[in-house]
Amino acid sequence: MPVVSAPHDFNEGCLFVDLESIFGCSLYLKCEGFNFAGSIKLKAANEMVESAERDGILTPDSILVESSSGNLGVALSMIAASKGYRFLCVTDSRCNLSTRLLMEALGSQVHVVADLDANGGFLGTRIEYVRALCASDNRYVWLSQYTNAGNWRAHYRTTAPEIATHFPRLDVLFVGAGTAGTLMGCARYFRQWHRPVRIVAVDSVGSVAFGGKPGRRMIPGLGMSMVPPLLDESFVDEVIRVEEADTIRTCHRMARRGFLFGGSTGTVVSGATDWLSRQDARGLTAVAIAPDLGERYLDTIYQTNWLQDLYGDHILDDQEVSALPRENKPTSETPDRRSGP
Repeated sequence: MPVVSAPHDFNEGCLFVDLESIFGCSLYLKCEGFNFAGSIKLKAANEMVESAERDGILTPDSILVESSSGNLGVALSMIAASKGYRFLCVTDSRCNLSTRLLMEALGSQVHVVADLDANGGFLGTRIEYVRALCASDNRYVWLSQYTNAGNWRAHYRTTAPEIATHFPRLDVLFVGAGTAGTLMGCARYFRQWHRPVRIVAVDSVGSVAFGGKPGRRMIPGLGMSMVPPLLDESFVDEVIRVEEADTIRTCHRMARRGFLFGGSTGTVVSGATDWLSRQDARGLTAVAIAPDLGERYLDTIYQTNWLQDLYGDHILDDQEVSALPRENKPTSETPDRRSGP
């Protein structure tokens, strides 16, 4: 049993769930929510903070500030509390209430923006607020998860090698696209690996991360209202876009088998199982990354009134949620970015 003195010293990265009994296709899910921050964002947060400390950017008087839809804010709140920094998270109204309360319980301040940006999201507004804050007081230090190379380096050093160790015959990897930190870290690692791995990015319908028309997105985590500065599409073989209704059904389908995962995980699994159902996947080794667990979504994607108000009364049709094996569903998919392996 490990003994730790700092919360960020513990992070279980070697747990995988076999989803074949739920979805009828061979897919292994890498679970990244088993740490004190509850999500994969702990890796990026720790890398960015430690890098800023090494570079002398952070001092005892510094006030960390970051724009986050939730999970990174929790990770930075935890690290800031452990290291003695003040932290201000700039988020928006889509951030789950339990997430905001958790950050405040850890001693952080939370500022919620309400105005939409030009693309119909909140990201531009959040970033404008952070920039104004930094301009007003030089004690504020913005790590900028959207441009900080530490974001993808964390996954190049940890997440990808963890997958490679357990699946030396990996064929295809499904990664959710938000800031693109996890996607780029894993894609760069496997580009240099001993065998070709197909990298499939999973995005939300309404996100403009890979181009396309912006639209309403109510589930925080994946998707962006701008093209992620860290994104290099030359490392991505294919992009799948998932409707939020399919995200919700996938989350509930896993929950009815005892696995409670978050919205980002539901999106990735929905995209991965749709992709596999359209392929001759026999003999393929496929892995998807689950960024978080589901407890913080109990008042949203697992709350009936919230779902019905936003998506209609039939969002959780029992046949759709419980069907086995998974039925093919139409999904929006971009052409291959480059020839496959």
